[in-house]
Amino acid sequence: MNALPFSVFKRADRSCYFVSFKGPDGKYLRPVSTGKKTESEAMQAAFQMCRDGIPQKQRALSVQNVFYKEIARSIKTGDEAEIILRELQRLGLVKSFILESTPEAEDFISFLKTFWDWDTSPYIREKLRKSHGIHKMHCLKQGQAITRYWEPFFKGRYLGDITTMDIDAFINHIGDMELSASRKNIVIKAGTNPLRWAFSKGKIEKDPTRGHIMFAGEERQRNILSPTVVAAIFRAEWKNDRAKLANMLAAVTGMRSGEILALRFQDLGPDCLYVRGSWNRADKIKPPKNNKTRTVEVPFPDLMAGLIELVKQNPWGAAPDSFIFWADTKKDIPMQGRLFVDGLRAALIQIGFTQDEAVKYLFHGWRHFFTAYMIRRLDKKLLKSQTGHLTDEMLAHYGNHETDGDKEIIQTQKREAFTSLLPELSGKTLYQEKEIAENSNGIFN
Repeated sequence: MNALPFSVFKRADRSCYFVSFKGPDGKYLRPVSTGKKTESEAMQAAFQMCRDGIPQKQRALSVQNVFYKEIARSIKTGDEAEIILRELQRLGLVKSFILESTPEAEDFISFLKTFWDWDTSPYIREKLRKSHGIHKMHCLKQGQAITRYWEPFFKGRYLGDITTMDIDAFINHIGDMELSASRKNIVIKAGTNPLRWAFSKGKIEKDPTRGHIMFAGEERQRNILSPTVVAAIFRAEWKNDRAKLANMLAAVTGMRSGEILALRFQDLGPDCLYVRGSWNRADKIKPPKNNKTRTVEVPFPDLMAGLIELVKQNPWGAAPDSFIFWADTKKDIPMQGRLFVDGLRAALIQIGFTQDEAVKYLFHGWRHFFTAYMIRRLDKKLLKSQTGHLTDEMLAHYGNHETDGDKEIIQTQKREAFTSLLPELSGKTLYQEKEIAENSNGIFN
């Protein structure tokens, strides 16, 4: 019986002796060459290995560590590997692991890009199958956020490799950028929403998106024009009559740019518009925001006549599905929406605004203008029926602007509420009134 912790032997086809050490289980490990040609030299080399470690390619390992290496080599399947890794995880020696050919082993950035890819995303297919609102333009912008912000930060990482600390680090990274709070949150959600979905589908074991605090801050205030300025620009000469009519329509209805672009001949009523769709270059015509159609009242005969005249001028013909705000280049698309804001800014410059002042105004500002001037005139329910807002909160957000006449209204209401509380001083100063009171009562109340 061999009492030594190893066995030295020579193979017939080799000139040097080999040694095989016993593992902790008593079984011999894979033999290694001693590099020696005599048995005595091989024995000395074996004892030296027992003391200093068995030579490997990178460094010497103890017999016990070689034993563990042999165990690892004996693993043939992912299930066997998972048993070992789970036990190491239970012992606190491994925090997480990723097995080959599992969802967690997918490249993280590839996963994010696929998630927002309109043609291949299982998430988008699920949304469409269940008739949930999602649009190509939204997915396109989210995909752009992945490429611009997430990819440089997470390139080379795996889906199952992303931790809460990684998301924290990314949020801090975005926080250092000169972006608005709302834009930062949009960028962050471009990646956290896919991760949350992956967790819900069992693709990853933990949700690394939970518990994070998003950015807050004052939203950039939209600039709205005064009625005096609005009257002036609509009386100015515009190079593009379609852009002028679009701005006039937005000012008196609060319609979104995409909703105006999507208007077709069949959407014209006698004194109203049927808002059935919204246009963007990715989705073409899609349902309006929140998937709600609505009827927008337009009690302005000249404006309605102008829209009808636009239809008549359509070089592609005046069919029911013809765009009111037609394009010069193609029949099946409306004009470019940027021409709306270009025309607005050109009109502002024409009436005396500087270039720097004019660029502060956006076409979407008309939605704020309309809501701000109508919010005191219409019941909230009626106003929401015109703007398409679903909640009072969003209505208040768009109506939260100082408008012409606010000062006078505030002063009038204060006078009505508080005038009776104040004494008539008849030209006396407050200090004179105080002196009179002190002389008569000894007290000034």
